[in-house]
Amino acid sequence: MAYNFHPYYLNKHLNMNFGRFFLRVYAIWQFITRFFREVLLPPYEYKEIINQFFQVGIRSLSIITLTGFITGVVFTKQSRSSLAEFGAASWLPSLIAIALIRALAPLVTALIIAGKVGSNIGAELGSMKVTEQIDAMEVSSTNPFKFLVASRILATTAIVPVLAIYMGFVGLMGAYMNVHHNEQTSFTSFFQSAFMKITFLDVWVLLLKSAVYGFTIGVAGCFNGYNADQGTVGVGRAANTAVVVSMFLIFIEEMIIVQLVNYFKHG
Repeated sequence: MAYNFHPYYLNKHLNMNFGRFFLRVYAIWQFITRFFREVLLPPYEYKEIINQFFQVGIRSLSIITLTGFITGVVFTKQSRSSLAEFGAASWLPSLIAIALIRALAPLVTALIIAGKVGSNIGAELGSMKVTEQIDAMEVSSTNPFKFLVASRILATTAIVPVLAIYMGFVGLMGAYMNVHHNEQTSFTSFFQSAFMKITFLDVWVLLLKSAVYGFTIGVAGCFNGYNADQGTVGVGRAANTAVVVSMFLIFIEEMIIVQLVNYFKHG
């Protein structure tokens, strides 16, 4: 097959791609502004919001618990030998707490929720879209955006910080069990050492990052699902795109927030 690399066709193709990109960005911006407008105006879908809290939070506890515990144990095992080489094994609890609270807990929690909840939101709303259930809700005088989208974005934004705090605690418990098994460190001594270098700013940054990640997951899942097309193929694409886009944005946001925090810390 012959390909035409003439500059005219190449520029035309690039312009079309740029045009689609900016149209997509504009559509996402409209979607986000509509969310804030809908979430602030009554009526409020309290029952659906509570239901989504359950779907996002309670149903994710098992995998968050398992992942947090394993993260604490594995990170402790990997760090012990390195610190021991410099004669700083006593700093192990502080190192684990800093790593979990400042980075691992919010980031790993967000990635798990993006894979589990983000894909589920994209597939669920995409299925409702292609089967015209959303259109039916509009005909029946129900606001599908407020009921389906606003409740899910609120749930992910509010629950991800709670899950991140919980994962940090579970990770520290896993680390404590490993440290206690090897060094016979007491529970009190471990946690006193662990929180020696943790400040309130670290906790606030954890909550801020987790809320931003949760909002990103909710928007990515709802936007792709709510705008799905092309039948069952579109449903699968919506679920896949929701996960990939949210994970990519989470890493970008992590980098930006860390830079901002370091800037304000060190002036």
